[in-house]
Amino acid sequence: MSENSFSDGGQKPSREFAPRERSAALGARAHEIIPGGAHTYAKGDDQFPVQAPGFIARGKGCHVWDVDGNEFIEYGMGLRAVTLGHAFAPVVEAVAAELGKGTNFSRPSPLEVEYAECLLDAIPGAEMVKFAKDGSDTLDAAVRLARAYTGRDRIAICGDQPFFSTSDWFIGTTDMPAGIPAWVRSQTVKFRYNDIDSVRALFAAYPNEIACVVLEAARTEEPAPGFLQSLQAVCREQGAVLVFDEMITGFRWNLGGAQREYGVVPDLSTWGKALANGFCISALAGRRELMELGGLNHSRERVFLLSTTHGAETHSIAAGLATYRCYRDLGVIDVLYARGAALRSGIERLTAELGLQQHFGVVSRDCNLLFYTRDAEGKPSQPFRTLFMQELVRHRIIAPSFVVSFSHTEEDIARTLEAIGEALYVYKRALAEGHEKYLLGRPVKPVFRRFA
Repeated sequence: MSENSFSDGGQKPSREFAPRERSAALGARAHEIIPGGAHTYAKGDDQFPVQAPGFIARGKGCHVWDVDGNEFIEYGMGLRAVTLGHAFAPVVEAVAAELGKGTNFSRPSPLEVEYAECLLDAIPGAEMVKFAKDGSDTLDAAVRLARAYTGRDRIAICGDQPFFSTSDWFIGTTDMPAGIPAWVRSQTVKFRYNDIDSVRALFAAYPNEIACVVLEAARTEEPAPGFLQSLQAVCREQGAVLVFDEMITGFRWNLGGAQREYGVVPDLSTWGKALANGFCISALAGRRELMELGGLNHSRERVFLLSTTHGAETHSIAAGLATYRCYRDLGVIDVLYARGAALRSGIERLTAELGLQQHFGVVSRDCNLLFYTRDAEGKPSQPFRTLFMQELVRHRIIAPSFVVSFSHTEEDIARTLEAIGEALYVYKRALAEGHEKYLLGRPVKPVFRRFA
């Protein structure tokens, strides 16, 4: 890392890129025919610096190639869904073997029972499980089940956590509530993470109205001693259903999720992302007393729990089974923690050397590192986030986060830390001279905002 490397104001590319002509053409066409230019908001142009690759053509391990042939190391890996690595051989082979048998039939596949048994072995206290395609579907089902079970309408969610579902009950609470009736929006209320008094206050304000309490057991901070236990006790006392969103913590904190890690078993839990290494499957798991309301062996009014055309197509279940076996047999989670710890240690060393500890750093567990960016006044900054990501892209690193996969090697981590060092050098200069001198193009924006 040297000042001479940035004598032109930080804009000199460290490596030559192939011209991005195909990316540019595809991007223009995408915005003509796809709202936002992508089918997932978090993958949109507004979430990345203008220098970022526009379209990824293929991946292997933690390396990806854009449509113009440029290679990058990737972090985040499909919104944290690809935990083993792109095109991970055991998963690909399992899927290929199953595809030759067909993918969707008029009756269940035996794979559905086999995979259900695997998940129930891993998830503490879960007695039944139901598959779907994405996390929103399973959380919607959990809410519907809780409402039916309790006879109540109101939902309490953790207001410090960014996302639970694409459905109205959650989106109505965000800064993008357009199209959602006011009555629906009024039925979801918020509490603070690690603040059990804020939970009790909701039950006091809405007596006998709250059907369920929904949260991630952990995200960027650990649960305070006794918080999850107290939350469980309050839910039991008030007759509400406790729901853990395990989309991120499941198969990353622990094979059995946050509930196994912290020893607190919710009534229902929802799973996705890492279950099948990027293939499309999610799951709702929980106590038989609740789950069976969506089945046939009870005398109560039936609940339409989950029933989707593609909810149990066989190649995604085969991917799930292969992924589960890799986690069980290969020590995947230990590697995630180890690689993340090396990355955290290197970042802390670099920020200390540059005196940037108050402006840049990482949070959450080693297996799930997220970075923060702050301006010269110490305030969270989207322009500085963009600048940092821009400088990483110049060194062929795509990093909306520093969430690692099983395929990130020690060499990949070392190369990444070298790029981070160069990026932070520019960051430090921008703090002193203004980000406008170094940032090319517009800053990234939050996904949830009222206007484009």
